Amino acid sequence: MGSLIVLLFFLFLVQEFTNIKCTSLDPEFAHVEHCYLKSVNRTYKYLSIRYLNLLQKPVSRIKVNGATFKRYNGYKPSLYNFTVDGCKFIKNPKSNPVAHYIYRLFKDFSNVNHTCPFNDDPIVEKLPISYINKQVTSVLPVPSGDYLFSSHWYFYDIKRITINVYLTIF
Repeated sequence: MGSLIVLLFFLFLVQEFTNIKCTSLDPEFAHVEHCYLKSVNRTYKYLSIRYLNLLQKPVSRIKVNGATFKRYNGYKPSLYNFTVDGCKFIKNPKSNPVAHYIYRLFKDFSNVNHTCPFNDDPIVEKLPISYINKQVTSVLPVPSGDYLFSSHWYFYDIKRITINVYLTIF
C-alpha cells in the first residue's frame, strides 16, 4: 500500500504510461497476478495492478522504498528516494500531507482502505490516466522527459516485490 502511495505521487504528472513491470522476489510469500497497462482507445488508457497474491496472511509489517529516475543516457536518480511505513501511514494518513494527497488520488480505484493487518490482496484497478490528469494540473514543475518510478516492497523487513513503472511527461 505504501508503494501505491509513492507510485501515484509520480503518476499524477503523467501524460503517458509506457510500461510496467512487477516482479515477485519470493514466490513462497507472494506472486504477481496481473500488472499491466491497457489502451482501450486513443483517449482512454488505464493502469491495473493486482500485483500480489499474499500467500502468508495476515500481513502486519509493510515498508516500501520508492525512487524516481529520469532517462538521460540511461536512467539516473532524480527527485525522490524515500521509504514509507505502509501500516503507520494508513493508520494516520494526515501524518504525511504529500502521501495523503497522493492516496486520495487512487483510493477510489483501490481496496487499500484499512489499517494493518491485511487479509486481502491489495489492488489498484483500472486507474485512468485521464482521471489523474484531471485531479492535478500544474502542481509540480517537473521537466518533460522519460521517467522510471521504481518501488521495492518489504514485508517483515524482507524485500519481496518490485514494481517499475515507466512513463513519459510531456
